[in-house]
Amino acid sequence: MVKFLLNKIPRPLLITASVAARPLIVVFFRGDQFTDPIDGNSYRKFLPYGYGKQRQNALSPGTLSLERHRQMWLYLKNETDFFTKKYKVLHIAPEQEFLSRFKKQKNLDYTSADLFSPIVDVKADILNLPFDDHSFDVVFCNHVLEHIQDDRKAMRELYRVMKPGGWGIFQVPMRQSLEETYEDFSITDPKERQKHFGQYDHVRWYGMDYFDRLKSVGFEVDINYYSKKFSAEDRRRFGLIENEILPVVRKRVSE
Repeated sequence: MVKFLLNKIPRPLLITASVAARPLIVVFFRGDQFTDPIDGNSYRKFLPYGYGKQRQNALSPGTLSLERHRQMWLYLKNETDFFTKKYKVLHIAPEQEFLSRFKKQKNLDYTSADLFSPIVDVKADILNLPFDDHSFDVVFCNHVLEHIQDDRKAMRELYRVMKPGGWGIFQVPMRQSLEETYEDFSITDPKERQKHFGQYDHVRWYGMDYFDRLKSVGFEVDINYYSKKFSAEDRRRFGLIENEILPVVRKRVSE
């Protein structure tokens, strides 16, 4: 029953519903087999999660983070000065496990933005961002572009508001077996979108040409298999996917 519910309930609703129950959930799953690097807590297991076919040990009981969130956190912690240097940050559609933590960081001038979310700082359309050119040192935009038909226009906007020398992380659902992105905008029925693109509100599956799209608007791209830097034992402990790509983008200083 638990697996069925986790498969059917979107993560934002899971996160909202879990706020009051989270202390009990953490206690119930406490152990020493898995560690969530975001909150530092250890558990006897992570929860299964996934649309359709579920991934085992994917969802952290404490933060409700998934593999991609934990990979991003570890990258920021180990490979960048994000937690110490003064940065002006834009976070599009912020992940709730990051939002409160980033907001509390005194080194960050942090702005969250989304078109619909009631908890962000600025209501903003990614196709027409209400920010000046060259405004932000760091831009995060994760699992957003697969919802946007004109994704190149959205990428241009993200590029426009990033400062020269700035950087960001733009994660998307990808099938690395695809050389070219699969998209068909004539598919509008939610059930058909689920079947074709993996989720009812997605409009594409990105292939490896995703990075060419980013480069076409000016970004330099690091196709970073960051999880591979960890041993198999640590990947298991943190609940990481070995071959998951962390797309790190940069804007040239000379822009």
